Amino acid sequence: MPESPREITATRIALMELQDERQLVKEGYELLDEKRILLAAEMRRQLERLVPLRRECDALLAELRSRTVAAVNRHGIEELWVYPPLTLAGDRLQMTRARLFGLELLTVLLEPPVHSRAAGEPPINPTPEARGLADAQLRFLLRAAELAVCCVNLRRLMGDYVRTERRARAIENVLMPEIEWALKTIDERLESMDQEELARQRLLMGSRGLGAQRRS
Repeated sequence: MPESPREITATRIALMELQDERQLVKEGYELLDEKRILLAAEMRRQLERLVPLRRECDALLAELRSRTVAAVNRHGIEELWVYPPLTLAGDRLQMTRARLFGLELLTVLLEPPVHSRAAGEPPINPTPEARGLADAQLRFLLRAAELAVCCVNLRRLMGDYVRTERRARAIENVLMPEIEWALKTIDERLESMDQEELARQRLLMGSRGLGAQRRS
């Protein structure tokens, strides 16, 4: 492994501090790993919700196009343009918020009134085609709101997952190898210092023993 940028101090205290740091880093990595798993599970849940919503929105959009063509054929562009629209004034947009590791996730539900009322005067020439077009637009709007919120949740989850993944990989591939290298280096230096001290003590004891023999 290449030279670590951290300064190596070969002491027992430094070794103990580095061991404590390694333990803290391991705990942090475990938390990030758990977060990755939970974020991935939530993304999977949102995707399972997104897929049928997209299919339903595609089907409703196709129906909306068909209803639009039928209404235009019946009324013409000019008459349909001035046809009294349905109002959304009585609709209620219910939004709930939940948090996952501080990340805000949304759930939305658009509740229309039981009886939708036309804005302004009633139409002069009410037809099933015009009413069908208005109903198709309302159904599409309900599902489109849910689809939009689901997409927002997925974008937030993906962004947080990418950040968490980068931090976890930085710990796994950079920080932990650096700490392990530093621990190994300190341990080797301390062992070398101990051997040198032991050799010095033996040499000193041998010198003392030789001096005692000469005196005797």
